[in-house]
Amino acid sequence: MLPRPRDRIFYGWWIVAAGFGLEALIGALVFHSYGAYVVLLREEFGWSKTMLSAAFSMARMESGILGPVQGWLTDRFGPRALIRVGMVIFGVGFILFSQFTSPLGFFATFFLMALGSSLGGYLPISVAIVSWFRRRRALALSISATGMAVGGLLTQLVALSLTRYGWRWTAAASGVLILLLGVPIAQLVRHRPEVYGLRPDGDPPETATPPPVSARSAAHGAAHAGPADFTPREAMRTAAFWLISLGHGSALLVVSAVLVHLVVHVTERLGYSLRQGAGVIALMTAMQVLGQLGGGWAGDRFSKRTIIVACMAGHAAALLLLASATAFWMVLGFAVLHGLAWGIRGPLMAAIRADYFGSASFGMITGISSMIVMLGMMGGPLIAGVLADRTGSYEAGFQVLAALAAAGSVFFVLAWRPAPPRRAGSA
Repeated sequence: MLPRPRDRIFYGWWIVAAGFGLEALIGALVFHSYGAYVVLLREEFGWSKTMLSAAFSMARMESGILGPVQGWLTDRFGPRALIRVGMVIFGVGFILFSQFTSPLGFFATFFLMALGSSLGGYLPISVAIVSWFRRRRALALSISATGMAVGGLLTQLVALSLTRYGWRWTAAASGVLILLLGVPIAQLVRHRPEVYGLRPDGDPPETATPPPVSARSAAHGAAHAGPADFTPREAMRTAAFWLISLGHGSALLVVSAVLVHLVVHVTERLGYSLRQGAGVIALMTAMQVLGQLGGGWAGDRFSKRTIIVACMAGHAAALLLLASATAFWMVLGFAVLHGLAWGIRGPLMAAIRADYFGSASFGMITGISSMIVMLGMMGGPLIAGVLADRTGSYEAGFQVLAALAAAGSVFFVLAWRPAPPRRAGSA
């Protein structure tokens, strides 16, 4: 399918749909399901929480280290090429994962899965959507990201397969499914609308400027008029770049720890079944869906920065509730609060960067930022896992991460929109 200027449906929405499908595959098969695999791997191999946390953290480290390269490749060759390669690596990695018999094999195959899901996931999808949308950017990003949450809802099916057929068969089937669905979906993605005679948001080619917006939206810094495009070097010279990166990493301390340890915490400490643990994830991700759709709508109308600060407080409060949980209703309360905070905040991470720094070098800027963000993705599971192994409980680890997330909200409080870059010859 090729976009045409007179298509009734703006082609950008097809790219959003493709992003939704790719995010759903990644979310259902590995991102939200890893905690369920952890339970079965611990039963079969007797590995520690620290070791299983290290694998997840290693994957995030790989994503962060390769982030600048991935960002440059995306800006240079377009997101579709990277997504196709990523889906192939992701699928093959899953098939090989189903065959490992040693810790080395586990780490090696999980690394392949992580590499593939990174190349075919968040960054190239966001680059494409940021290029195709401006006024409705937060909404478009949130709809695409909802695929990850819907994938979380599908973890019930993955958990059912894991308990009925085992983790090896489930992993092999997941790899085949990725190859059959992920590669064709990648074909829908295009890089920039101008190549096809289109403009962001589907505005007519003859429109010189986007339609006017309300004074309230302008006052809150929504980038409807089109921000100045920063180069990566110019972005790195601003305080906002570093503050957003550190704040994003602080949020992911909580997110990554929950992804790895929630199911183990619910099953081992509270004594619930694996399917009940998957049910908690399903509730959490249902709230994430609601949060993403509502957050996308609000992010195009109100201050993204203020919304994000509130979500950071929600992350911290939710994890404190989980740390002190003694009954199932408290776990459900955590799922509601954390899911909403995650859902609302998640798409705004890409949207606020695009608002602040433009779309021309968005991939590279996001890739460089990921080197800082990865510290949160790595640190969350490790902090929770190490403290759980030493204390016999997740309580201390979750409390420490909640405090760090609350402190991280300060980064967003201080992350004011930077002035446009000053260049030689500019007025």
